[in-house]
Amino acid sequence: MMIIRPIAHSDLPGLMNLARSAGVGLTSLPVNEERLSRRISRSVLSFAGELDRADQGYVFVLEDSETGQVGGICALEAAVGLKEPWYNYRVGTIVHASDELGVYSRHETLFLSNDHTGYSELCTLFLHPDFRANRNGGLLSKSRFLFLAQFPQLFGKTVVAEMRGVSDADGRSPFWEGLGRHFFSIDFAQADYLTGVGQKAFVAELMPKHPVYVDFLPADAQAVIGKTHDNTRPAVAMLESEGFRYEGYVDIFDAGPTVQAYTSEIRAVKESRTVTARVLDPLPEEERCHYLVSNQSLTGFRVILAEAPAPTHEFCLTPEQAQALNVQEGEHVRVVALSPKEKA
Repeated sequence: MMIIRPIAHSDLPGLMNLARSAGVGLTSLPVNEERLSRRISRSVLSFAGELDRADQGYVFVLEDSETGQVGGICALEAAVGLKEPWYNYRVGTIVHASDELGVYSRHETLFLSNDHTGYSELCTLFLHPDFRANRNGGLLSKSRFLFLAQFPQLFGKTVVAEMRGVSDADGRSPFWEGLGRHFFSIDFAQADYLTGVGQKAFVAELMPKHPVYVDFLPADAQAVIGKTHDNTRPAVAMLESEGFRYEGYVDIFDAGPTVQAYTSEIRAVKESRTVTARVLDPLPEEERCHYLVSNQSLTGFRVILAEAPAPTHEFCLTPEQAQALNVQEGEHVRVVALSPKEKA
């Protein structure tokens, strides 16, 4: 059985393995043992309630309960940009007009922005290739919505997610080559890595402070603004089905889109509900759907994917599922349909 749980110090080797599998583009999962170890420590302290909101980051892993192998990672930042600056480009428009000359022209521009400071963030989503089956991706990604629903006081009113932009198999980003390289004189992969290990000051020091006219960029750089890497398109589609929307913000390095939603309006947050756990073996012979199910513990938070009859005031769990969630008969669990297509 696959279980979502908070990351622990003992997960560092598994996390390093995931980082090596992720490749270029996932800045929050660098192949850097010291950085990842600090990230784990910060998550442990966050769950323990020992950090200020500006420092809180909650990291979860997907674990195979039979083998103990870590197959994926996802995370939630409580509030971005309060300690380390959080940059992106806002895609805007500048109009040039002259009545005397009869000229009117509109130009798309890129403004360096910190507009999302204080927002919560979905981040660090990565599923090892060996685990990309059996709805594990949906479980890993959407488990965070149950955490948001259960502990709304820990997060902001708006949640954002940065989507990986277009780059080729060698890690070459057309947008970076057309813009960033002129100011940084380093490869995209190196700049991506430096932000991933926390060295973000150079962004403000070196990036242009004035609006960038998109018309001045090479055609291949213009073409990828707001576009998503092929491997990330399923993740974007999933977030859109949950209510996230692109509002004209892109990553400063690869121009991948940033999507956002009001926390309370996310489908899996809004439709999730608390019901009583009923432990049965076997489960009733009724029509079944796939549900995300979590317990209500903070430090011992657990989420599983269960195929079960539609809940009323109760949700039926097998003894194995109840054990995975660390819940007893009669305790409360939070439940929501995995997909908007399935009724909760």
